[in-house]
Amino acid sequence: MDIVFIEDLRIDTVIGIYDWERRVRQTLSFDIEMAFDNTVPAASDDIAHTLNYKEVSKRLMAYVGESSFGLVETLAERCASIIREEFGVAWIRLKLSKPGAVRGAKAVGVCIERGKRPD
Repeated sequence: MDIVFIEDLRIDTVIGIYDWERRVRQTLSFDIEMAFDNTVPAASDDIAHTLNYKEVSKRLMAYVGESSFGLVETLAERCASIIREEFGVAWIRLKLSKPGAVRGAKAVGVCIERGKRPD
């Protein structure tokens, strides 16, 4: 199995359950691993055959930037669904971090895996 990844994709959005969180934009960080067979794009050297991480990033930036969820769990699920459905990804691991949300911690958040991990 090959992995295409996006590391520390930072996106500003409204997220949180507290009143003050609903009035400000916060920066979230995404680390994403996606299963993809890279043998075809490697053989053709053609970007059209890839899982284009720039397009995945742009799609998430647009979606997350306009969203307004209370929970990071909800946002993580929606982002994983977008990637799986729109980009044909069979397996994904998505880590969504909320830097600075808890005093004393660098970041808090969730890490989810969806789909069947190919061998």
